[in-house]
Order: sequence, then structure tokens, then C-alpha cells
Amino acid sequence: MSADDERKPLATATMHGATHGDALTIATWNINSVRLRQQQVAAFLDGWRPDVLCLQEIRCATDAFPARTFRRLGYEHMAVWGRKGHAGVAILSRLPLCNVQRHCFCGLEDARHIMAEVAGVEVHSLYVPAGGDVPDAGRNPKFAHKLAFLDELRTWLARQVQQAASGGREVILTGDLNVAPLPDDVWDHRRLLRVITHTPMETERLETLRAEAGMVDVVRVRLPVPEKVFTWWSYRAGDAWEQHDRGRRLDHVWSTPELAARLEDVAIARETRSWPRPSDHVPVLARFRRR
Repeated sequence: MSADDERKPLATATMHGATHGDALTIATWNINSVRLRQQQVAAFLDGWRPDVLCLQEIRCATDAFPARTFRRLGYEHMAVWGRKGHAGVAILSRLPLCNVQRHCFCGLEDARHIMAEVAGVEVHSLYVPAGGDVPDAGRNPKFAHKLAFLDELRTWLARQVQQAASGGREVILTGDLNVAPLPDDVWDHRRLLRVITHTPMETERLETLRAEAGMVDVVRVRLPVPEKVFTWWSYRAGDAWEQHDRGRRLDHVWSTPELAARLEDVAIARETRSWPRPSDHVPVLARFRRR
């Protein structure tokens, strides 16, 4: 697939409202191998032109990240944490980055979080563990780890937001949180209550930690329930993913309330799921008016 072919679906991609000079646009995307899909990332950046793109599951070591591809498009500022055999996360930006940090959850250096300050805003790219297939922490160590990760995130995020506020900074948390918290975030609420990503053990934890940190789910501000909103469709559906539309909303953008009050628009770049050899996730974008 050529870059020109990839750009065609993006020719009409727009977010209505302020110009880039007046706004900050943040995007998040679980790319499921950035080297395999670097031309798709480039096509998305070229078409949508977010100020910042947070990536998850880059699946490469830091020194193997294809930075040159993105610099050519004007994304000269990058924060990358990748390790061989681990998911990896990154932040690409057209604006300068500073104060880059990363946090290790559950005592593991498995490259699931990176943060950088952009225009006075702390932007976090986070990848929560998937949790395996069996929703029983006693029988499934992967699910037990996911619940422990969410429990630690609850304390850490509240503290992070408080520290940012004391320094006059706002916070945006983005990423593949691997939880679809609301009934309208999945194609069938009742059928998925025993399926990992939508079990009450996960959804209650995620909504509790978000509320305790005082964060706003900005996608649901612009696309309120009962509208169905999905960002992930299983590869098992093949080319029929759109026809069946059995998706889940696993990818999120949260912000502190002051920033949420300046939210102008959100978008789901659903067309990327139809590209050849796509990620099973699609980008989510949010645009905020600057102070």
C-alpha cells in the first residue's frame, strides 16, 4: 500500500472549529507495531495533522523507532519508551516536549507509560494490560495483573493530577486502557459482562479511578450515551468487521476539568480500520481551545 493510497480516505477528514493556532489537538492510537504500520501512521498524521499523537503497542526498542518517517512530516519532537518483547509507548509532537517521564506499574519495567509536557499540559500515553481470556483472577495471572495495575493506577493518577495542579499544569491521559466502561461502549452489554474488557471488576475500577482523580471522559462529553462509540474491532471478524460492527471502546482521552471546559471537538478516525493490514484499533482525537 502506497502512502498516496492511504491518504485518500483522509482527504475529507476534518474537525470543525478553531484553527491550530487557537487549539491543541491530541490523538491516541494503539498501532500494534509502529514499524509495520509506519506508513499508516504517516498517512494519518498527514491527513488529520494533530499537534500530538500518543502511540501504544509500538512493539520495538527505543533505538529502532522509525523517527525519521515522522520528522519528515513535521513531528520533530518525540518521547519513546520501547523494549524488545514488550508493548512500548511513544508521544510524537509538532510542538516542543519537556519534562519527559515514565512510570513503572506493579514494579515492572514493561514500557506501558510515558509522559511529556506540551504547551503547559501533561500528556500521558498509557497501555493497560489486556488481561488474557479468563475473567478469574484466581485462575488467570494475566487478569490478576490487570486488576492490580488498575488498582495502582487509581492511587498514582490521583496523585499525579494533584501534583500537576499545584504546579499550574493541566493533564491529559490518553491510551489503550483495555476497558470499555459503559454499556454503550460495547456492541452487546449483557453478552460481554463475562468477557474481559467489560467485566464489572474492570469497569467499576476504571470509572472509580477516573472519578477520584477528577478526570473527564471527553469523548463522552461530545458523544454522550446512548450513542454507541467503538475504537476496536477484533481481527476475527476479518473484512466483515464493519458490517457486523461488534466493537468496543477501549481507547480513551481524559482531561482535567479546566481543560475539558475548553473542549471543542472529538473524532474517531474509523476509516483507518479499513486500510490494508490495519491495526485492530483506530485513532481517537480531541481538540481543546488553548488558554
